[in-house]
Amino acid sequence: MSIKSKMHELKLKYQGKKMAPAFNAFHTFLFTPDETTHGVGTHVKGADDLKRTMNTVIMALVPVLLFSFFNTGYQHYSAINGFPENFSVMEHFLTWDNFWLGLITVLPLVIVSYGVGLIVEFIFAVIKGHEVEEGYLVTGMLVPLIVPVDTPLWMLSVAVVFGVVIGKEVFGGTGMNILNPALTIRAFLFFAYPTWMSGDKVWVHGAKDGVTQAGSADAITGETILGYLAQNKEAAYAAKFDISDMFFGFIPGSVGETSTFLILLGGLFLIFSKIASWRIMVSAVVGALAMGLIFNGVVDAGWIPEYSKFYGLMQFEFWKHLIVGGLAFGIVYMATDPVTGSQTTRGKWIYGFFIGFISVMIRVFNPGYPEGVFLAILLMNVFAPTIDHYVIQGNVKKRMRRLKKATIFPKDSEGKAAELQPETV
Repeated sequence: MSIKSKMHELKLKYQGKKMAPAFNAFHTFLFTPDETTHGVGTHVKGADDLKRTMNTVIMALVPVLLFSFFNTGYQHYSAINGFPENFSVMEHFLTWDNFWLGLITVLPLVIVSYGVGLIVEFIFAVIKGHEVEEGYLVTGMLVPLIVPVDTPLWMLSVAVVFGVVIGKEVFGGTGMNILNPALTIRAFLFFAYPTWMSGDKVWVHGAKDGVTQAGSADAITGETILGYLAQNKEAAYAAKFDISDMFFGFIPGSVGETSTFLILLGGLFLIFSKIASWRIMVSAVVGALAMGLIFNGVVDAGWIPEYSKFYGLMQFEFWKHLIVGGLAFGIVYMATDPVTGSQTTRGKWIYGFFIGFISVMIRVFNPGYPEGVFLAILLMNVFAPTIDHYVIQGNVKKRMRRLKKATIFPKDSEGKAAELQPETV
């Protein structure tokens, strides 16, 4: 008897029992369901389903995850030992030591994220008596990529439970939530444990534990580029990082947010597979650039003195906002969530624009934590239904105006159009 046949036999055995949802989840994860839609009617038959959609997003995240393994080790060893001038980044980046350190540091975050999250999903499925929802397949991968590398596992577990229960299950589960679950988890971590989510000792593995530099007693630090700018240390960041480092991701940051290049490839893959909305991505980029240009104009006009705590981030070239921090990651993988984003075409343009616009605004005006994309997306998650409402109402009013301008030709007793002037309704 084949494995599939044995699993099908066990499925029939568990059918109707309390643990059936949990077993069916494993069964459909391993094999394509045998049930198909029969007959005609209102059913729309397609090759895709929720699980396949989730798996497509995970495929777009895998290169980012693999890169994070190397970058975790690279940032750790470069902070401790440093590298000689004119060294080749790739020569020191693609090494077994870097990959191994990243693997044993990042993989536990992934395992805990999936393990705790799916346990909560299974519990709710059994309690409610419905099938296990596949929505957490993507959330479980996103969460470890948007946190600092040394986030304690117990802390992550608490946040995942909070995010899944409060961010999704209380609203009815997958497809009913108004907030992105992964960002709800990130927000919980930020507000509950701020010292582990910001500062200069959370972005490089070992810095929080006081690993020392070779030949000195100073604990290693891994300040992000935004952190340097928030402290008006433009020269320090410029001497340490160049444009290629920012774009390709050889910089400190949350686990998976650093490589704009791979995030861009993932975004193109999601657009090509029609999973994510290109309108939201493009409008968010336009919004970020617009806000960056406004701040650059304020600095160029001399309205902000150099000693101002906002000066460093305001004078940062507007287009560079897209290649540092979590803005690119948030736009591609978070803002495009089809459940929590706007559903109308015009609404997507408005929704995305304000995400980019507000993200850069929060970056500049919150130098204590110079990042704002997750807060901007959560804020716009709340306003997405309102945006869609007014877009739809606008379309209704526009059609009503057209109807009022429509003309009706009266007919005579034989049903023929009379030779009369049309009257307006």
